[in-house]
Amino acid sequence: MELNIPKPKRLYETIIIMHPESSEEDQKKLFKKNKEILGSYEGDYNHVDTWGKRRLANQINKNRMGTYFHATFEAKAEAIAELERTMKINDKVLRFFHKKLDSRTSLSQHLENYRDVIKKSVEKEREKEAKIAKRNAARQMKPSRD
Repeated sequence: MELNIPKPKRLYETIIIMHPESSEEDQKKLFKKNKEILGSYEGDYNHVDTWGKRRLANQINKNRMGTYFHATFEAKAEAIAELERTMKINDKVLRFFHKKLDSRTSLSQHLENYRDVIKKSVEKEREKEAKIAKRNAARQMKPSRD
């Protein structure tokens, strides 16, 4: 005897790192393909944010930079396996990560928390770059010993 219990749709977030030299057309093609996959599993994107090109913490396939994307979507659990399968095949995708969101937190609250974390990260990166620039300027002003 088989039970026909419908599987629930859940909220997920994903972070995708694409090759830094991938064209805008490649990026659109990836998200169009992902949207088709989600549609086949009764899901859809809620939002997609582009972080742009950023420095990678560790090199991936000899790349020091990557184009980052963050997205949230709603779908059935089977969609994740198909999304991951297609992204593994795509040469333009360096890394990806999927995470199921807590159903007790609203999507708007999750996005607000996410944006706060990104804002802090950007501020920290700017402070780091300013400190490096200040140190380099101080080195250049130092007289050389001849």
